[in-house]
Amino acid sequence: MRLCFLVEEQYRYDGMPLDVIRQLTAWGHQVDVMWPGRSLLPLSEAVRAGSHDAWVLKTVSGGPGLSLLEAAAAVGLTTVNDVRAIRGVRDKALAAVIARGSGLPVPVTYAAARAEEFAQIPEAEFPLVVKPADGSSGRAVRLVESPDRLPAAGAAEPAEPGGAAGGLLIAQPYVPNSGTDLKVYCVAGELYATERRSPLHPGHAVRERQVPLTAEVARITAEIGTVFGLDLYGVDVLLGPDGPVVVDINDFPSFRQVPDAVARVSSAVLRLARKGAEPAVPGPAAPAVPPLAAIGGDR
Repeated sequence: MRLCFLVEEQYRYDGMPLDVIRQLTAWGHQVDVMWPGRSLLPLSEAVRAGSHDAWVLKTVSGGPGLSLLEAAAAVGLTTVNDVRAIRGVRDKALAAVIARGSGLPVPVTYAAARAEEFAQIPEAEFPLVVKPADGSSGRAVRLVESPDRLPAAGAAEPAEPGGAAGGLLIAQPYVPNSGTDLKVYCVAGELYATERRSPLHPGHAVRERQVPLTAEVARITAEIGTVFGLDLYGVDVLLGPDGPVVVDINDFPSFRQVPDAVARVSSAVLRLARKGAEPAVPGPAAPAVPPLAAIGGDR
């Protein structure tokens, strides 16, 4: 098969996806790699019907790679994951609405262009977790203990690397927890859970390790794949006083602590690429992510 990987500069030396690329190449497949953040791309030649069997994206949320993946899908090329699913989870404001509307356990979510606007939230809901709607890898996530700790009006917001300065922010009430969270990975239907230190508790010592997956967390993780239409993804789960709470969803994460992760992910990419090449089965199908009009907004 011929595959194309879109890889952001910050993942240039990362095992995921570079080890997957090496594995697929060793298995005899042709893998082309594009670096959308640092090179000239022959767009008209590269993104055309029949150029590749599948395209795979590994970029930061606000990077340029998603537009290229959407261009590939627009000319009929298979993408891993589906571009609508990726867009649905990379916009954290949109993801929160879709997840909550589907009955998934996510915190109440507020959105604003400026952090000082969150001062209108009732003080009883503080502390708040504030983060960019297009953020990734836990960067620029901060805990705001009280309204008077919010930035003053007119103060500049820190820009998320790879994202757009001045973008939308979201805020959610902090979920009390032990200082650890679960990262649950899905590799084409197979689930794996890792315990790790919460990014909001940097002083909490915990060794990242694979842990057993409870039936409830497994059900929630599988349901996220169904709701968003994802095949390869990760879910951040906090075990709060009222049960598991989903605080983030990622397409194509690191898959750390997943046994034989490179071989498993490589095999999943091939299966999904072959599945995309199969003739479509006639009949109506609901979109993986509902149109914006259905959730009360448009662009």
